[in-house]
Amino acid sequence: MKINNAVFAALAAAAAAICGCNNANDGAKKFVVGFDADFPPYGYKEGAEYKGFDLDLAREVCARKGWTFVANPINWDSKDMELNSGSIDCIWNGFTMQGRENAYTFSSAYVDNSQVVMVKVASPVMSLKDLAGKIVGVQTDTPVQKALGKDGEKNELGATFKQIVVMPNYNQAVQELEMGGVDAVALDVGVAKKKMADLPGKFRILEEIVMTETYGIGFKKGNTALRDEVEAVLRELAADGTMAKIAQAYGIEVNSLLLK
Repeated sequence: MKINNAVFAALAAAAAAICGCNNANDGAKKFVVGFDADFPPYGYKEGAEYKGFDLDLAREVCARKGWTFVANPINWDSKDMELNSGSIDCIWNGFTMQGRENAYTFSSAYVDNSQVVMVKVASPVMSLKDLAGKIVGVQTDTPVQKALGKDGEKNELGATFKQIVVMPNYNQAVQELEMGGVDAVALDVGVAKKKMADLPGKFRILEEIVMTETYGIGFKKGNTALRDEVEAVLRELAADGTMAKIAQAYGIEVNSLLLK
């Protein structure tokens, strides 16, 4: 039976949708990971290379599945559009599950994370209470931004601040902290520790945490087939120690890893 080009294209598109991944030119499946390139140690750019704990996990998943790995840096504000349009197969980049459970099909939690506050070493701020009247920076569309806002679970704390400054990424937030544009930055503990390691002697983390949370891989709502394929391999990585080895390479505490 002859199939014209339009029908063939439609069948190919349908097959791609069923498998859940894009197709590479060589016939292998492409697994396109959407991530924030300013979110070390989970995803970031170093020179011409994209690196990070989450990207290395995704690379290993692809290696074991025989897929072609594609790292696709995205504008964080556009992540839902990228996912729903099919431009990316998942959001894998220190992606907080809490508050987003109904918007995505998530993997099981694989990192136990906390939101902390980072200040300059010489700052008089020693506790969350000391943030009263201070200017605090946050990254846009993050759980801590929402939590500290008017209707958030930590709104009582946020209400004590002089101002909450929302920035496009944590690199800019930390630069503002270094230059004195903000008094503190509320952010993920892993990111804070990476910044402290990169800029030794400049910052410290308050002992009190703002909130706890967990990270998962976010897939398009309803895409359980691809989620299950990826999670099965992720569990292998956890069981054989590969996940912990990659975590150690990025200074992530192994006791923060989980997969239940």
